[in-house]
Amino acid sequence: MKKSAFILLSFVYILNAYAQDPVKILDEVDKNLSADSRILDSKMVVYGKRNDRTMTAHSITMGDKKSFTEYLSPARDKGTKMLKLDKELWMYSPSTDRTIMISGHMLRQSLMGSDLSYEDMMEDRKLNVLYKAVISGEETLDNRTCYVMQLTAKVTDVAYYSMKLWVDKERLIPLRQELFGKSGQLLKHIIFSDVKKIDKRWFPMKMNYKDVLKDGKGTDWIILSIQFDQPIPNHVFSKASLKQ
Repeated sequence: MKKSAFILLSFVYILNAYAQDPVKILDEVDKNLSADSRILDSKMVVYGKRNDRTMTAHSITMGDKKSFTEYLSPARDKGTKMLKLDKELWMYSPSTDRTIMISGHMLRQSLMGSDLSYEDMMEDRKLNVLYKAVISGEETLDNRTCYVMQLTAKVTDVAYYSMKLWVDKERLIPLRQELFGKSGQLLKHIIFSDVKKIDKRWFPMKMNYKDVLKDGKGTDWIILSIQFDQPIPNHVFSKASLKQ
């Protein structure tokens, strides 16, 4: 074999080996999804048996420990605010003018009647921090070739013990996620769509959350606008900001 051909084959082999490394794949997924900070406007559509509900919100997140969300509509939810400080979640209700801490089993309850839980909203840690992964195969999803990955928790303080993840091979972004309890029961699945290139990263602008233990079409979370890695003043993440 000629030396140039041998070098080319070796290079291809190294690339394939890199591509098949589940740790490196998750690292690239994390780079797409995570940021030092995020500022976003979104709407959430909760599909009910008879009527659908749409809520809009403005959210600010710093790393994986701090976030602040204010609901802007509808009128009955306007002014509701949530503040996450590490593992604490505080919620302010303008109708009662009270701030309460949501903790323990309450974190597993539905967020504003949606298919998301408070735990879902709070979890911003990187996948590589929470899970160990193996690649179980490849499948085509929405005309995109995907790695199929099996993830198992390597920490105890995680909402879902395991998950199955379909990762777009080219863009390295999840297209589907199935979430399981420790018993192996499927609890929830998420469909990611409307993937866009923003600031050199791929990011899904629409996610459909479906709690499989509930009836209905699930909940759409749609990002209307998003900015990454913007400076955010520390006073945003204070309990005083809940009543301002």
